Parts: sequence; C-alpha cells; structure tokens
Amino acid sequence: MPLVIAGRTFQSRLLIGTGKYRSFPEMARCHAASGAEVVTLAVRRVNLTDRTKESLIDYIDRSKLFILPNTAGCYTADDAIRTARLGREVGLSNWVKLEVIGDEKTLFPDNAGLLEATRVLAKEGFVVLPYTTDDIVNARRLIDAGAAAVMPLASPIGSGLGIQNLTNLRIMREMITEVPMIVDAGVGTASDAAIAMELGADGILMNTAISAAGDSEKMALAMKLAVEAGRLAFESGRMEKRLYASASSPLTGVIGS
Repeated sequence: MPLVIAGRTFQSRLLIGTGKYRSFPEMARCHAASGAEVVTLAVRRVNLTDRTKESLIDYIDRSKLFILPNTAGCYTADDAIRTARLGREVGLSNWVKLEVIGDEKTLFPDNAGLLEATRVLAKEGFVVLPYTTDDIVNARRLIDAGAAAVMPLASPIGSGLGIQNLTNLRIMREMITEVPMIVDAGVGTASDAAIAMELGADGILMNTAISAAGDSEKMALAMKLAVEAGRLAFESGRMEKRLYASASSPLTGVIGS
C-alpha cells in the first residue's frame, strides 16, 4: 500500500532532506538512489531573489520530487508562520514541514509554539506536517488543530543515535490512526530505519544519516531498501516470541518414526 498524506499518494515511504551534502550533484545522486518522492528543504536556505546564482533547488528534479518546504531555524510560532507563508508565495508549496524549535542545544520542539503555528497555518489552507516530540497528548492536540500528519523524533536531530523511544513510538502508532505517523530525526543507519518501520511508522524523514555517511549514495540506497523491508515486515506480522526453542522441522510424520 502506498503512503497517503492529505489525499496525495506517494509510492515511497522515505522522505529525504537537502542539508549537509558535500556538493549539490552528490545530493541529486542520493535523491535518485533513495527512490524518495518527497524532498524537504529549508525555506531560509533557498536563494529566492537572485536566480542568476546557483541554488540547491536547481538540483531538484521537480518532475520526480515533491518539494516539502520546512521552517528550520524558527524559534517562535510567528517566525515559523512567516517562513511558511514565504515558501508558498515564492511557489515552493502550500505544504510545510513545520518546525518551531524550543531549545538551541537539543533542537527539541516548542510544543506550545508548534500547536499555535499549526492552528494558524491549517486555517490558511496549508498542509501542515509538524516535527514534534513523542508525546501522544500533544500529538492529539496537533491533529485537532489540523495537522495532516505527526512527525515525532526518534532521537535528537542529526544525532544518529537511532530509535531511543521504542515504547512511545509504539504507543503513538497504536493510538494515532487518522493521520500518518512519520518518524523524523535521529536515524543513523539502515537498521534504525528498518526498526522504525517495523514499529508501524508510515514513513521516515531523514537527512544527516545519508549526507554524513562515508558513501552517501550507497547509504541512500541502503535506506531505501531498509524502509521497504521494515514496512513489509510490519505488514506481514512477525512470529510470536518464545522463551524456549521450538524445532523448525516437525517431529511427527517423519519416515521411520
């Protein structure tokens, strides 16, 4: 089954970023290798005025990739709202990965500011995908405010620590069914992506795990395969865990028994 967000269908469940690559051509190769259909970029990083200068947006194939502007670097609801509006006005998209950062060191979200900005932007017709904590209560409030998805962190942005909150993400998966749950931030390698998908995440957004890898293009492909494998495992339903061994070959009906 494909990923559906706000009525739009995507075949890939991997969403990818644009930051920290060694070059724009490398970024473009990684996008292709990942098979992603959604690419997020910070509105503040895009050259919106002087089109004679090279910009990362020149390396995004918009015939294959859907641009998801984000409000990275915004520390207040008002700032995030202005940034989202700017992204729409210059023709990027009326979708927004909404970030309202509450702490400079951890980059954890400001839940109150995030809720305020979600409410305002949703009323203005934006498709809002908020980057949030793994707090089920706050996630519910965001959905009530009009969020088209919830995007809980797995561990701090850019940390590569992997999935540090298995229980909370599992609870969110069980209790949130009306919108997609997309894990955002903390994935470090392919096994992290597979674990998140096996928990039932509808998708994963990642950037640093690919851009900071020794061979970013190979890691992009690894992430593509891990997301696909993890989703298949979730849909298939894993075997029950047992305390003791259970023979994989039956002992009854054996010739000579």
